[in-house]
Amino acid sequence: MAIVTKLIFFSFLIIHASVKAQDLSLDFYKQTCPSLETIITTATLKIILANPSLAAGFLRLLFHDCFVRGCDASVLINSTSNNAAEKDSLPNLSLRGLLEIESIKAAVEKACPGVVSCADILALVTRRAIVLVNGPSWSVRLGRRDGTVSIAQEVLDNLPSPFSSISQLKYSFASKGLNDKDLVVLSGAHNIGFSHCTSFSNRLYNFSPTEDVDPTLDPNYAKVLQRECPLQDLTDTVPMDPITTNKFDVNYYTLVQNKKGLFQSDAALLDDVFTKSYVNTHSSLFATPSFFKDFAESMEKMIEIGVLTGSQGEIRKVCSKVN
Repeated sequence: MAIVTKLIFFSFLIIHASVKAQDLSLDFYKQTCPSLETIITTATLKIILANPSLAAGFLRLLFHDCFVRGCDASVLINSTSNNAAEKDSLPNLSLRGLLEIESIKAAVEKACPGVVSCADILALVTRRAIVLVNGPSWSVRLGRRDGTVSIAQEVLDNLPSPFSSISQLKYSFASKGLNDKDLVVLSGAHNIGFSHCTSFSNRLYNFSPTEDVDPTLDPNYAKVLQRECPLQDLTDTVPMDPITTNKFDVNYYTLVQNKKGLFQSDAALLDDVFTKSYVNTHSSLFATPSFFKDFAESMEKMIEIGVLTGSQGEIRKVCSKVN
């Protein structure tokens, strides 16, 4: 009964969110900020040329924003003396790209003061950054408003963990109106970027009473990771895709197929018939067009989760604090 009740509640939230998303449009700022796309393109190009790894940083920042309170840029808000904000929750302490988004927001404000939300800027910058590292493009409908609430505890309650099982992942994605295909497709974002050792070191040492190393992890790759991440290493990072770290491609699925996915949540994709099939059919360069098409479609869904529109929220003057 509890599961049925939750599914009904999720259905209500999804319908409500889709109604709000109808207020978004591709040309939302055509009259009020015609230079927006040029500002975004120029600034993002400069950032990615200087540091290609920030493409993954922006993508992770957007994902962490949308899964908590929807895509309202609440992840960018600073904590105050009486409130711990999302960015100070443990999973968000390693987020990157916040200062760059703030800088781009300042440039947009100079051209079009009080018009463009931080939520829309984050969505646009992420798309451009992924394109610049060989990834696909997708449509970004605009008109999001910025949230005024950011609570650290809500991150742990809403964000999928790198330690998640397939059932936990499915539940988390379903709660946001995303299906199993979105789950396996968006997991493909792990083909770029780096991870701290703490997000997967449990797989390398004292994994269980009977296994020192996670048996779902390739043993030779585990030895490589142990050299990169000594026991109790809290600071080092390793590439999620050691072969094409800063190039957006399908190599992630080859790694997962060969039991070389970094996280337990990556390995979990092989525990479900549908997600395993997707992994297997996309573990080849020939599957690149299919994956890129799917990724674009799933991103278009994800970036409209729980959006604020109309008179909801506000247009922040500075992304890190409410007006």
